[in-house]
Amino acid sequence: MGDSVTARHRAIPDDKICLRLILVSGKTHEFLFSPSDTAYYITQHVHDNWPEGWKDEAVSSHNILKLIYHGRFLHGNVSLGALSLEPGKRSVMHLVARENLPEPATQGQRNREKTSEQSCCCTIV
Repeated sequence: MGDSVTARHRAIPDDKICLRLILVSGKTHEFLFSPSDTAYYITQHVHDNWPEGWKDEAVSSHNILKLIYHGRFLHGNVSLGALSLEPGKRSVMHLVARENLPEPATQGQRNREKTSEQSCCCTIV
């Protein structure tokens, strides 16, 4: 499961994903995780193994730590493998402290909302 990576240039094991986490302050740290590890497990592991260099940004509970990948918050049960992150490679995510996440919306709901928003302002001839 998750291990802290001490040397930036150390080889990444073929069965692990090196996750470089970036705080809002810009500080980074790398951890090794398995493709089956979930966002919930990752935030718990990071909280329990909080890097020395992040001491000023420490939080009281892992429950308020949230991961952001490609601009989207990851819900707790999403695994790294489900994101198609390749073992043996390095990936980058942001780590933020936030109480709640917005509920995930399906693409269909978003499209309906966009359509209704656009139709309110158009004149049909």
